[in-house]
Amino acid sequence: MSKRRIIGNMTGNSMDAIDLVLTEFDDEKMNDICSFSRPYSADMQQKTEYLRQRVCNKTKEQILQIPEFKQIHNEYITGIAECINEMCQINNIDKTTIDAIGFHGKTLDHNPPSKAAKEHSSPYTLQIGSGKMLADLTQIPVIYDFRSDYLMNGFEGAPLAPPHNARIAATEGSGCYFNGGNTSNFSIVSENKALFGSDCGPFNEYTDNYVRQQKNQPYDKDGIFGSQGNLDVKMLQFLFASGQEYYETPLPKSGDPAYYHKAAIFDYVQQNNIPFADAIRTFEYFAAYIAVYSLSMIPPNIILPSRMILFGGGWKNPVVKQSFAALLNGTAFILPEHQEKFRALSARFSKKCEIKTSDFGDFMEARLFADLAYHKLENKIWPIPEIMNSDNKIVCGRIAYPSNNQRIYDDYLSRAAKTI
Repeated sequence: MSKRRIIGNMTGNSMDAIDLVLTEFDDEKMNDICSFSRPYSADMQQKTEYLRQRVCNKTKEQILQIPEFKQIHNEYITGIAECINEMCQINNIDKTTIDAIGFHGKTLDHNPPSKAAKEHSSPYTLQIGSGKMLADLTQIPVIYDFRSDYLMNGFEGAPLAPPHNARIAATEGSGCYFNGGNTSNFSIVSENKALFGSDCGPFNEYTDNYVRQQKNQPYDKDGIFGSQGNLDVKMLQFLFASGQEYYETPLPKSGDPAYYHKAAIFDYVQQNNIPFADAIRTFEYFAAYIAVYSLSMIPPNIILPSRMILFGGGWKNPVVKQSFAALLNGTAFILPEHQEKFRALSARFSKKCEIKTSDFGDFMEARLFADLAYHKLENKIWPIPEIMNSDNKIVCGRIAYPSNNQRIYDDYLSRAAKTI
């Protein structure tokens, strides 16, 4: 099997930065060659949030008729292309040696089967991002639209991380790999095989957006604000109750910021005159709380590892990380209605939980999409547990090749976006 060099890109729901990593694949071995990150401007964050609100529950035809859509889309793709070109220039990378870009696109709406079944609606997932346009602007083939294949075949479409976590387990070891991004998700890996994976709920979502709103800062750096506040128990109860239907949905499931009722949450904070630091402390505690609560819902036939391997920017916040450790080990506050559930979770661990930050933590999600692109090029199944436990083996993603001719782009939206 030949070596392949692939750029992975991720712009997550947090909209904090464009992250890139160039990785060389030699069969099962990976070697990162270089990486790059550029923070998003406040202007682009606002435009993306505006677009997220406009496209919610809209069909493909309706979305394409939104006057600002193509302008915002094109700014988004142009920004990523500029970063890719700059990374290659800075690191003296010959772009002709790069096999592909693995590109996730920007998720703006998501209605997976777990949610659609309750609402008697049709599943769909909306990622924006023309792979053809990105290929033209970089002159590198682009592999993209990974989630659509899963949704169109009856699967959740997220999280996609478990097989990549299993790959790096050769170095990091078995355990529960926990991603702390805008939404948290986890993968249980044993003997380099992904056994189970699921989204959990909001992680950075409330904290980041409330800090931006109130302090005009991108996030609570080093937990400075949260460490000055106190946990508000009534607010914690409200946070859970506001999304209870989602939090209690059986695993595996996937999530989306639209499920977390951000505007109503912030209204509650303002109406109850909750001090800023207390609100941030409670948002950060809730991020850890929902992560641990989700572990309690893992089916009983899955053996829970006591080793937690953390990756994602949210874990750099010490308030969140310390709360997570305390909740896991039974030394933190639990809502009365959940105490039995948390006690049962503690009984499933064979020993006190060990918490480790992954050595691969930086650019993990960008590398994930390089890995997905590698599997597409090799015509290999991306072995998420849902797929491997079914008879439906899917090779996900589609490929866009660069063109030197001016062309009309017809791939602004993912194939599994809403149609009716």
